Amino acid sequence: MCILQLSLLLFHWIPHIGLAVFIWQFTHRKIQLDANHIYGSKYSSGSDESKSELCADRKRTSTNYLDGTLNNLSCSTTIHNGCHLNMQRSASVDPTKMGVGKAIAVLTSGGDAQGMNAAVRATVRVGIYTGAKVYFVHEGYQGLVDGGDNIRQATWESVSMMLQLGGTVIGSARCQDFRSKEGRAKAACNLVKLGITNLCVIGGDGSLTGANEFRNEWSELNHYQSEAKRSSHLNIVGMVGSIDNDFCGTDMTIGTDSALHRIMEVVDAITTTAQSHQRAFILEVMGRHCGYLALITALACGADWVFIPEMPPDEGWEDHLCRRLTYQRSIGNRLNVIIVAEGALDRHGKPITCDIIKNLVTKKLGFDTRATILGHVQRGGTPSAFDRILGSRMGVEAVMALLEATPDTPACVVSLSGNMAVRLPLMECVQVTKEVTKAMAEGRFEEAVKLRGKSFENNWNTYKLLAHVTAPDSNINIAIMNVGAPCAGMNAAVRSAVRIGILQGHSMLAVHDGFDGLAHGTIEPMTWGYVGGWTGKGGSNLGTKRSLPARMIEEISLNIAKFNIHALVIIGGFEAFVGGLELWNYREKYEELCIPLVVIPATVSNNIPGSDFSIGADTALNTITTTCDRIKQSAAGTKRRVFIIETMGGYCGYLATMAGLAAGADAAYIYEEQFGIHDLETNVEHLLEKMKTTVKRGLILRNEKCNANYTTDFIFNLYSEEGKGVFDCRKNVLGHMQQGGTPTPFDRNFGTKMGAKAVLWLTEKLKECYRHGRIFANTPDSALIPRFHFTVTQWWLKLRPILKILAKYKISLDTSETATMEHVIKKRGTV
Repeated sequence: MCILQLSLLLFHWIPHIGLAVFIWQFTHRKIQLDANHIYGSKYSSGSDESKSELCADRKRTSTNYLDGTLNNLSCSTTIHNGCHLNMQRSASVDPTKMGVGKAIAVLTSGGDAQGMNAAVRATVRVGIYTGAKVYFVHEGYQGLVDGGDNIRQATWESVSMMLQLGGTVIGSARCQDFRSKEGRAKAACNLVKLGITNLCVIGGDGSLTGANEFRNEWSELNHYQSEAKRSSHLNIVGMVGSIDNDFCGTDMTIGTDSALHRIMEVVDAITTTAQSHQRAFILEVMGRHCGYLALITALACGADWVFIPEMPPDEGWEDHLCRRLTYQRSIGNRLNVIIVAEGALDRHGKPITCDIIKNLVTKKLGFDTRATILGHVQRGGTPSAFDRILGSRMGVEAVMALLEATPDTPACVVSLSGNMAVRLPLMECVQVTKEVTKAMAEGRFEEAVKLRGKSFENNWNTYKLLAHVTAPDSNINIAIMNVGAPCAGMNAAVRSAVRIGILQGHSMLAVHDGFDGLAHGTIEPMTWGYVGGWTGKGGSNLGTKRSLPARMIEEISLNIAKFNIHALVIIGGFEAFVGGLELWNYREKYEELCIPLVVIPATVSNNIPGSDFSIGADTALNTITTTCDRIKQSAAGTKRRVFIIETMGGYCGYLATMAGLAAGADAAYIYEEQFGIHDLETNVEHLLEKMKTTVKRGLILRNEKCNANYTTDFIFNLYSEEGKGVFDCRKNVLGHMQQGGTPTPFDRNFGTKMGAKAVLWLTEKLKECYRHGRIFANTPDSALIPRFHFTVTQWWLKLRPILKILAKYKISLDTSETATMEHVIKKRGTV
């Protein structure tokens, strides 16, 4: 029995497929999805030897944005030292005693960013969990200098209801006093008086640099000699809060994803009015020294042009821009969108502003043109689910780093590397960040793009690919179809695949209604304009069904021959995966099926073998999180109320777990983590105790298939009965609203890049499979389908203890394995 037949049988036998993590491999090559590629890792700019095996031997994808690279998904880096994260085994320490006798202060500084409150909340609660005293420092470094009521002890309840708030609850301020030695001396005295020797700073590179200088001067600044003996050193840990995502050393900074949400909300709103009046719109987004927001916005909305400081346009860009806008109108587009980073420059260092572009388009083309400067709206609003989870994870790691630090430990910054929170030397990260600015100032623009990281470079290259509209001739027909349940981001993947295919010279075919459409011949050609505006649309414009191909394989093979289909892109959920396997399995019987094919994972359940992320999962997660926010607000008003929320996900607990972290749930029941009546009893008792505090509300999430007997109704009835007289219960089944809505920036960008990579991979594979004047693909590596491979845990299961600790459960946190600090600057002549 071949491996694919065995795989199919096993998939039918094992309903809890969501528990497994699968690894994509072709022949003997492991293909790995690494999340630090989607929106942009700062890692990777250097020589081939610096392209590390950091990701190649370690399964670690993240809530960060996937590049979706299908043919080469190992990450490269010059910031990391080109090796695995060094994990040290240490004697198990009781985590609830680590902080006894210690004090931690947390402050936010510089510009505010959504998600800072999640980081503050996690720092406070985990600090208290370890037995430490935790203090708020209000108004940033100014509060540290002024002291008094600006430094107050935090309690567990004082950080309640902070998760969903934008900005920073404890305040932030620019502080001139802290720039002077006298001001820093006052700050040191204020900390020593309270016995604080651990400082957690959330801010940008300027704020973190100031913290490091403060630490270096600590002994000199400390005037209380008797106290100084007990406070001989100050531990500093930083977390990067910046919407620009301009700090080297972390894949994503706190606030960036939320800023993209705000930008895309405006872009979507502007698009409707622009289409109505056939207008051109120019949008300026933040990014004085970094074009990250502008670049990702351009990809996510399908903009006609983007201006970023890292790569000024070539000489004569004015004529080129006008030609492109004219062409877009000529093929039927009713609007044009141009994205400008606030720091955009031309090749001579002169600013490129919205007004300059507006005057150019109006005078040369006569288009009705409008300019919009988004400004501080990008900093506002509710943080996205990603930023809440990122802030929470960083806050946990920051506390551990502070409590494990020694006098010899340099100031570090907690960063996101793939799926892991890692610690990096603060000043090394700052140095690499400054290298980018220096390269731009000296006109080394290609180098500046590379210094931003491989992902930034890939995003830029993808944008350039999609921006061109000339193509070579080709006789290749590639069909695209959606299979399974609809989800947000599918259309973005289709649009990208179609346009990249056209740019490669291929003819692109739309297969409507999944495998049913392939069997019934509902197939039509797609042009460049056919998929215009699809990026921001939810659902599936092609139509999708759950039918599998086996029962209609004869008709499918005939239509593949009839429409002369040379390759197939299948975008969908678990049915797409199984359907792809069935097509592969029938190659022996039907020669028409011997064509290259690729499966792109797209499902809200995030349960596709071979991928740690699926298109649509982020949109569903944000939908759940937003709904939970509203429900918690209702519970806060009525008091003493517990809500039971049922989420989608099938047998995969990803949505319930991550939404629990993002919304601050008291418990999340999932299939992967078995539970019984004793666990339910413990949860009820926890809520009974919680109702005695000032936080008189509860939120329980339940994955729809977590247990056949402990149903949502059962849990609701149990909680209602046991909480009688103390709290009452309500239940909500969120249902198909989780599959709807416009895609998030993550899913738009993910879909765009996955679609592009899929077609580029097919293009190369078609060249290999061209034999005797026709396409014939019957080798295992001609079907980009995940191979069957079990591992025991999924990456997000490791976050469940954090969920419970932040909900105040008395559980043990495994501290036997700690990450050593990595160096960001490779030991070589240049960075």
